[in-house]
Amino acid sequence: MAESVLHTPGKNHTFGTVLTAMVTPFKDNGEVDYDATAKLAIKLVDEGCDGLVVTGTTGETSTLRDEENIAMFAAVVKAVGHRAKVLAGSTTNDTAHSIKLSLAAKDTGVHGILVTAPYYNKPSQAGVIAHVEAIVAATQLPVMLYDIPGRAGIAMAPETIIELAKNPLVVALKDAKADYQSTTTVLANTDLDVYAGDDGLTLPLMAAGAVGVVSVTAHIAAAKYRILVDAMLAGDLATARKAHFELDPIQRAVMSHVQGAVAAKHILNWQGVLPNTVVRLPLVAPSETELETIRTDLREGGWEI
Repeated sequence: MAESVLHTPGKNHTFGTVLTAMVTPFKDNGEVDYDATAKLAIKLVDEGCDGLVVTGTTGETSTLRDEENIAMFAAVVKAVGHRAKVLAGSTTNDTAHSIKLSLAAKDTGVHGILVTAPYYNKPSQAGVIAHVEAIVAATQLPVMLYDIPGRAGIAMAPETIIELAKNPLVVALKDAKADYQSTTTVLANTDLDVYAGDDGLTLPLMAAGAVGVVSVTAHIAAAKYRILVDAMLAGDLATARKAHFELDPIQRAVMSHVQGAVAAKHILNWQGVLPNTVVRLPLVAPSETELETIRTDLREGGWEI
């Protein structure tokens, strides 16, 4: 068992503590809007993010061409790479393709890569380990594992994560499995920086030793997550709990009614941050009923939308 690590605000976490899983802005014609991307990245860092995940699930990576992914990495690195860590969502269920795209991401200056379990082909745990190890060996970049069985189709077993954590370049885990026992086992047996991958679980995961959050809701509430995370790192549970409760209706607005990228783009558009709400198929716009439910949650959270 690894020696227990007390995560504190002064510790140099490789990827920061409050990260947004960024949407990919599109122009009205459906092409990627790199100017809007840069402006969004600057806004998020100004509001408290010290890390950004670019073209992950929320960034609609599965409908982006490789050249679009690479240009997104470059745009965000140029805009905020001197102020925040930039992680590339550059892996797929094809190990060779993942290596090729991750090497291209490395050339843009990203600080690390987000590596999911291969989706759809559902490899064994040995296959997951081999996939990650091949990517790490080829890229020599710091890695954040991403455990999200709801999308990948398989979970990373805690034993798999513990084995991968023996590699010094595997430094972090985005935990979106909602399995507190598994997370506890990983925290007790590794020195990984663990991040809540479910926005609403930030406080309880940090109570067990996680260092922060990779959030979709942070598109519109980064400052509040900064309060929650800093308070938990400082041991100020009362302040963290207050922020946790204040975030609840905002999290529901973004994450509970439609796909997170769709909701985030609509709210950012309502705020005047994005010029439109364009997503690529198979994502579609919400119904008027869904939009009103989102507005109701936001109003409960003190927003006038």
